[in-house]
Amino acid sequence: MLSVREKVAYGLGDTASNIVFQSVMLFLSFFYTDIFGLSPALVGTLFLVVRIFDAVTDPLMGAINDRTNTRHGKFRPYLLWLAVPFGIISVLAFTTPDLSPDGKAVYAFVTYGLLMLAYTAINIPYSALGGVLTANPTERVSVQSYRFVFGMLGGLLVTACTLPLVDFFGAGDKAKGYQMTIAAMSVLGVIMFWLCFAGTKERVFPPAEQKSSFWQDMASLWHNDQWRILSLAALFVLVGMVLRNTLAIYYVKYYLGREDLITLFVTLGMLGNIAGCAVAQWLAARVCKVKAYMAIQVIAALLCVVSYFIGPEQTLLAFIIYVLWCFILQMGTPLLWAKMADVVDYGQYRSGIRITGMTYSSVVFFIKMGLAIGGAMAGWLLAFYGYQPDQAQSADTLQGILLSFTWLPALAFLIVALVMKFYKLGTQEVEKVRVAIESR
Repeated sequence: MLSVREKVAYGLGDTASNIVFQSVMLFLSFFYTDIFGLSPALVGTLFLVVRIFDAVTDPLMGAINDRTNTRHGKFRPYLLWLAVPFGIISVLAFTTPDLSPDGKAVYAFVTYGLLMLAYTAINIPYSALGGVLTANPTERVSVQSYRFVFGMLGGLLVTACTLPLVDFFGAGDKAKGYQMTIAAMSVLGVIMFWLCFAGTKERVFPPAEQKSSFWQDMASLWHNDQWRILSLAALFVLVGMVLRNTLAIYYVKYYLGREDLITLFVTLGMLGNIAGCAVAQWLAARVCKVKAYMAIQVIAALLCVVSYFIGPEQTLLAFIIYVLWCFILQMGTPLLWAKMADVVDYGQYRSGIRITGMTYSSVVFFIKMGLAIGGAMAGWLLAFYGYQPDQAQSADTLQGILLSFTWLPALAFLIVALVMKFYKLGTQEVEKVRVAIESR
């Protein structure tokens, strides 16, 4: 059994990661269109193009992690080494230089690309670390529950404090306000990464005799059919989640007509996220993790559809459904990440090769592709429906925002539920794999 102290220390790493992740998911699109001055279509393209490079950097980082050997372990050292560079690049991404429109576009592509590269370099070893703290399947869910509760606390910090701090630091200059706000949050994030490094310990290692090349690892990964299923599910769940969360600000400001309630809307949603992550361990102890995850996706889809039928004057109901959606969907997040450790074990069971870093990095790649596609779709849809920044929107644009905020995420979640019908690593199968590995 891991101590609560170690679980909290591990969770602080996701608090730090979520300061950037939630800032990108909730505010970067709005920052680029309404503060930085980029067109929505360009923003959508930016989010997608940068992700193409992840196809190379993610598995490469995973392979580097698997081959790292230090007195601090394989994964923990990166939290120590990369925290400060990650914080600096985060500030640069939310900085508005005095450049021409073309210069701003180039600056956005470069800084966003560096931000995602830094995120890859620190988040993949952090994510893989959760799979080597313990070999106990139940404890893995517990670790991930702590992780995402603390991760969502980082998101809560972003949702509750970003816009008020932008006003405070900027004093009317929103560009300066965003820069200073992210700088303050980045300092806090660096400290939390270091606390995570100091408070955790790696305990699960590959076989001592294991020697494999990068291409052997890739082949082993591809033959892991459960990895393929989980990666596809991760892709679609992030598409739906990011599309809906990215458009939440536009939904409140323009469809509901309540710009004054944006901070409250996203903050209450984050509280729903935290509550959902907190009950995931309780749910996993009583219900099959696979069936529970499928049910969660179906319910999340139904709540998205319900949102479509809420009128702009029904503000309270819109709040309730959004918070409930956040609560239900985030019940599945710790379950998804606990399954990644199960997939690592399953791969070792099938091939004899344990590739923790490679497995996590590849699933994280699909998660980030979902982040990119969801963000890109939001930008493209806004452009398609004729969105004009900081102006009254046409009826067609408002209808487009509503459709994109409701029906399209619902479709993504239903696809996830369908994909997970082919996932077979339930409780009994995971225990069978664990016993077989230990017997070797």
